[in-house]
Amino acid sequence: MCHSNFRLHNDAHYNARMMTKLPRRKVSIILPHTEHPSLRRSIESALTQDYGNNGSVEVILADARGPGAPLGSVITDLAKGDRIRHVSGAYPNRATMLNAAIATATGDYLLLVDGARGPVKLRRSAVATMMMAAVRNPEAGLIYADYALESAGSVRDIHLLDWHPGRLRDSVDFGPLALFSADALKQVGLLNETYCAADMYDLRLRASEHGECVHIANRFAGALCSVEAAAKQHDVFDYLLASREAQLEMEEALTEHLKRTGAYLSPTMHAGAITYTREEEDRFAGCIGSVVIPCHRRPEFIGQAIESVQKQTVQNIEVIVVVNGGETDPTAEAVRQYMEGGAKHRPDKPRVRLIVVDVNNLGLCLNSGIAAANGKFYFQLDSDDRLKPDAVEKLLAVFDSDPAIAMVIGSYEVWTLDEKAGRLTRNEQIPVVTHDEWTADNGRNNLLRINGAGAPRAAHIRAIADVGWFGVNDDPQCRNYGEDYDLVLRISERYAIGRVWEPIYEVIRHSGGTDHSIDQQTIDRNDNAKDAMRLHALRRRQALHARHRSRH
Repeated sequence: MCHSNFRLHNDAHYNARMMTKLPRRKVSIILPHTEHPSLRRSIESALTQDYGNNGSVEVILADARGPGAPLGSVITDLAKGDRIRHVSGAYPNRATMLNAAIATATGDYLLLVDGARGPVKLRRSAVATMMMAAVRNPEAGLIYADYALESAGSVRDIHLLDWHPGRLRDSVDFGPLALFSADALKQVGLLNETYCAADMYDLRLRASEHGECVHIANRFAGALCSVEAAAKQHDVFDYLLASREAQLEMEEALTEHLKRTGAYLSPTMHAGAITYTREEEDRFAGCIGSVVIPCHRRPEFIGQAIESVQKQTVQNIEVIVVVNGGETDPTAEAVRQYMEGGAKHRPDKPRVRLIVVDVNNLGLCLNSGIAAANGKFYFQLDSDDRLKPDAVEKLLAVFDSDPAIAMVIGSYEVWTLDEKAGRLTRNEQIPVVTHDEWTADNGRNNLLRINGAGAPRAAHIRAIADVGWFGVNDDPQCRNYGEDYDLVLRISERYAIGRVWEPIYEVIRHSGGTDHSIDQQTIDRNDNAKDAMRLHALRRRQALHARHRSRH
């Protein structure tokens, strides 16, 4: 080995010399001012980048504390000379503050550092890495990167998901770094100053319309920065705590994005109606609806689910339990107790039917139950949940109110099972889940932004067949997850959706539930599944518009 080359590769200025062989671009790093004691560390990490020479990086400190706000003794020495530019003012929100900082930037590229989740420390080679990605991807809308989370003395790598146009959730983590070319930002536009919560979400959506969002991934020790923040346990109900104002901003940002990309659906666009013959209506008088319960090894819960159906104020319905663990699944025997000859059989109550399959596939269960149903409508019930006594009555009332409605979505409460005491209590910390985004005028678009479709769901069985039934894990991303969300997406593209705003369903949280103690790998798998479904939905919507234009 040549010793001079060895020394060269270990030289602190090696990257600076190397970058001169690449196209030279100036980078403006925009950091938000915070009162956090780690602010100095953030600024120093930006000032000590090994990218280019002394004129290749400028640091702009965006400060909303008011005009002429003092830097403070902790970081005053860092601002000597022209090392950093301090942009301060009485900015009403983050978008206004960042736009003021962007206006002063002289770089060919702008690196926005989001300090909302905690102080950000750049790795010394962070800018060099991002600029190499920028050279390789000159048409990129934005470039983002994996990061490390520093919490309570430990460091954990956060691996982000690769971007595609279906990543429409406002909760998608793009990390704390976003690199834009100044030219691209001129086309995309600055942050929307009317937004206090949706500013970065909106900017990311607009950037994605102008080019790919390029992800710099990390396998090991490859995070471009670290964030000092407390670790937070995942909770599927976190979104309920967001303010109504924030939700409306997110909705507006997405709606405008869908309009610009040809995927927006107006309230009545492409919406059809479902009709029946007189003979069919007469037949449904004996069984108006079928409650289908898919189940895998839950004998301890299935009884309360069945009994919640039998307590309905509407009695001309049936229960179809589809057990997918084969005949050895103890749930099958528990269900037989409610059938003719069983100890819990009630001839005066809705009939209980049993289907047993031996493949653990939710779509198989749902499709099998619906194919065997006698009812006009399908009603959702999970094996560990309960319907309130008036659930079917209220769902049917919405169907009766408008023949154009093909699906009705209800609202639910969250209950918690004390498994030691065997006691169920209402979880008062979680408000009634109403999914307010499911409005008549824009729900079908807003559904693309959030992960939940609401519960319980009821639909014309004919509409379910019309849009292609439930998926049976035949999408590469789906693994017994999201097939119901996908069905709602497809029905919403062709029909109107009705709502019940009162709680008519009880979700039971317990240690065996699918939303209990979810690890990051499962979260990512679930998000990948639903984002893939959103991508399919975007393409279907664009195709619907294309066919409509060709006919007119």
